[in-house]
Amino acid sequence: MRRLTLPAVGLLGLAALALTGCQSPTAEAAPADPNAPITIATLPVGDDPTAENPIEIFAELLEESTGRDVEITDVPDYLSVVEAIRADHVDIGIMSGFPSALAVNTGEVDALVAFQGDGKPVSTCVVLNDSPIETVEDLEGKTVAFADQASSSGYFMPVYMLHEAGLEQGTDYEAIFAGGHEGSFAALQQGQVDAACTAVMLTELGAPMFPFADGEWRAVGESPAMDIQGAVLGRQSLDDETRKLIQDGIAEVFSPENAEALGAYGAFAAAEQTVDPDGSSFASFAEIAEVAGVELKDLK
Repeated sequence: MRRLTLPAVGLLGLAALALTGCQSPTAEAAPADPNAPITIATLPVGDDPTAENPIEIFAELLEESTGRDVEITDVPDYLSVVEAIRADHVDIGIMSGFPSALAVNTGEVDALVAFQGDGKPVSTCVVLNDSPIETVEDLEGKTVAFADQASSSGYFMPVYMLHEAGLEQGTDYEAIFAGGHEGSFAALQQGQVDAACTAVMLTELGAPMFPFADGEWRAVGESPAMDIQGAVLGRQSLDDETRKLIQDGIAEVFSPENAEALGAYGAFAAAEQTVDPDGSSFASFAEIAEVAGVELKDLK
């Protein structure tokens, strides 16, 4: 397994591609090279220096299941993952439901595998235990921290939850973007915000993913469930053999026995998988994305 960082020149090139609009790739699938590595674009996942990074665990498991080397390319944001795939710079990327839906909607990125939702609430808003906030409606006039504009659990779903409670961003409450779930939690700890909206799953994982001990925090409200938790996205020029190899490898890697080792990706291990889902599978995300006012270009 090799780990790379997309160079600045590469990022500039991908950004230029993003600005040119929806230009379909013209490259046809080349014959499979049995020695070619499988390449992945990813955002850093997991900041605990004492723990193994879940993307590295995923890469090791994918190497074992496919017999191919795996190369990880770190990129700074979700848009760069999508553009790296669109530009044939990498083979695949793994993203949560909303970024996946927006990427598939371009018509230039394929969903190789979709992880179905489990019917459970995705998000909640966390307040300190001594906060006067008791309900979602109590967030009116307050400052709320979100992870970033591309986060399904840290932005899309809680914004929709607030919308359903009659609260609109910028009018009824002030939103700040903390750059990630960890930043949201830090802002709450430091008293910079009244609430931090995050994934229910993170509150259940506990430390180091969730820094608050029992008795220090309370959950306020629950968002709806998502039809699709996330997806493995692939470049459209993948040859059939490699595409099938990756899909079979994903099925083997994301199995219940690997859930704990996969850390933040563990929720996918218990999910039902759909191979080659069509675009209509992501249709339920359109209304929520419209409420949040987010497009593909905002995935930073």
